[in-house]
Amino acid sequence: VSKPAELGPLAGHMDIVLVDAPCTGSGTWRRRPDAKWRLTQRQLDQRRGEQREILDAAKAFVKPGGLLVYITCSVFDAENGEQVADFRARHGEFAPVDHRKLWDGRFPGHEAAARIGAGGGISLSPALSGTDGFYVCALHRAG
Repeated sequence: VSKPAELGPLAGHMDIVLVDAPCTGSGTWRRRPDAKWRLTQRQLDQRRGEQREILDAAKAFVKPGGLLVYITCSVFDAENGEQVADFRARHGEFAPVDHRKLWDGRFPGHEAAARIGAGGGISLSPALSGTDGFYVCALHRAG
């Protein structure tokens, strides 16, 4: 959504809000290795700022007891686990769900394909899963 104000009447009423965040796309480098050489620190910083703004705007729509799901196609912790940790420091009413239980229940026999971080998010990498690099973290809002 490019204009979250248009969704104002839905604030605090959504069961699940999915944030497919703009990112560096570092998870696609196995298919687009040239992109690695074009990425600058300035671009990474810009994406992190955008991610922060989007997460902060999206949280308003999650009802108590609902989920905020954050996704990137990045392998950088700065865009993933660090971004979620920063968000949680600002918004203590959100806590990660048990991603290990979720992953193992959905993909039995593929436990080694994903890395579950200390902050609770799931990271996929080409080396472990044969996929592009992805990150997902579902945050439960207290209430």
